[in-house]
Amino acid sequence: MDPERVIDLFLFAIPALITGIIAYYFFKEHTKNEDGRRRFVLKKDLQVSALPLRLQAYERMALFLERIKPSHLLTRVAPISSDKDSYESLLIQNIEQEFEHNLSQQIYISDKCWSIINAAKNATIQLIRKASLLEKTDTANKLREVVLTEMMERRSPSDAALSYIKEEVSELW
Repeated sequence: MDPERVIDLFLFAIPALITGIIAYYFFKEHTKNEDGRRRFVLKKDLQVSALPLRLQAYERMALFLERIKPSHLLTRVAPISSDKDSYESLLIQNIEQEFEHNLSQQIYISDKCWSIINAAKNATIQLIRKASLLEKTDTANKLREVVLTEMMERRSPSDAALSYIKEEVSELW
């Protein structure tokens, strides 16, 4: 083959090669941008459908916290007998049942929020157990009185957790 012909062939191939490389990078970027746009639209659609579920989970956990608030719990769950130990067990069992009923809500709320709710539940149970261990607490009605008096002096664990839920929900907007 003639060297001039090779040089001519090479000169014709260079623009085609440059055009091919530019087209490759252009289509690569275009495909990448389209993929990103599709992901964004899909994520946005998922958020629109998931937001009501998340809000419902926060509502249910707020209701749970209100139901285990000692002042509400003690008025809702009356003692069956005057035995303080059976009443203590009944109160704790009621809290645990409420909690188990709402276990599935943890997938819709943040880990920190779930931990705070769990801590509020455990603190409420501890409050009841400590009140039951006091010497002056000898009947179920006395247990109710001691717990309610304790709640008048300080904020309930449910109130702190409820405040955190409200804060977290306000961040959704």
